[in-house]
Amino acid sequence: MANHHRGEIEAEFNGKKYSLCLTLGALAELEHALGAGDLVDLARRFETGALGARDLIAIIGCGLRGGGAPFSNDEVAGFSIPEGLLGFVRVAGALLAATFGVVSEEDQPANPPEPRDA
Repeated sequence: MANHHRGEIEAEFNGKKYSLCLTLGALAELEHALGAGDLVDLARRFETGALGARDLIAIIGCGLRGGGAPFSNDEVAGFSIPEGLLGFVRVAGALLAATFGVVSEEDQPANPPEPRDA
């Protein structure tokens, strides 16, 4: 099971579930693959929301390898996923959000109750 506090997510490819994580090594590989100079450049690139198919393959491939699955990007390019292209976009988005600390509204804890006078 994926641990969101460690930046892990779970996704299904070719009918099998995998854990994905952008470890420090995976992020270094992703920087190189996408031609980013550093993590700030990488984050800026993702903030634009403009991701190409090669970007999706690189993000997911690095995440799979970071999670311990030894797939090459060429293998990832041939994967199928529920929801097709939209599924790949959602997986990459969830992985980036988990890695860079973006929490969806669904994952945020409810506001604590207001303090009461004793």
